[in-house]
Amino acid sequence: MNMQIETKEPQTENLLAKHERERTKCLVYTRVMGYHRPVESFNIGKKGEHKQRTHFKE
Repeated sequence: MNMQIETKEPQTENLLAKHERERTKCLVYTRVMGYHRPVESFNIGKKGEHKQRTHFKE
């Protein structure tokens, strides 16, 4: 299994910490069986599958 670990640059971490109070929760939706569902409503197994998906740019 080839998994990439994302690392944040110190500059990004400082920016996130600076604006922590202004941030809001972001709901991520994905298409499942022909309709869109929020990822946070998935069970543990489905969340794991979602994390393993490969994202690509066209």
